[in-house]
Amino acid sequence: MNNIESIEAISRLNGKEKARVLFVCLGNICRSPAADGIMHAIIEEHNDDARWEIDSAGTGGYHVGDLPDSRMRIHARRRGLELNHICRQVRIADFDDFDLIIPMDASNESNLRRIAPTTEHETKIIPMAKFINMSLRYDYIPDPYYEGAEGFELVLDLLQNGCANLYDIVSKVIK
Repeated sequence: MNNIESIEAISRLNGKEKARVLFVCLGNICRSPAADGIMHAIIEEHNDDARWEIDSAGTGGYHVGDLPDSRMRIHARRRGLELNHICRQVRIADFDDFDLIIPMDASNESNLRRIAPTTEHETKIIPMAKFINMSLRYDYIPDPYYEGAEGFELVLDLLQNGCANLYDIVSKVIK
């Protein structure tokens, strides 16, 4: 996990009562709403709602107002997850509203860095792949949109691992 605990944005959570996390992909219909749903399930499993605020958004505005992709909802439902997030686009205010902004790939990371209001806001951006400790041939979360069922299952596997690690790391730092 590339010594993720030492990353500045994680360190700044030390002693805070709540961690505010925004997951980001391109359209906010596959990867980021899946991460949002998985993280909510992990938090609920630990009965830890009071210490977390979770949301997701897309760098593109293509699907604003829509539910996540039906294929991602079907695959997530098979794992006991209901993805009912309404898609939205990243806003400049998100850089003030969230402590950690987690893009799914380099393109979305670049888009976020381009719109970050200050260099301090940029330090909140941590790629999702940094939280993954399972064997991985990717250094990003691949977009399953043009893939078959295997693509959605792979993304869910990666996100389950990454979100569990994110939960463990941040839970040790916040009150």
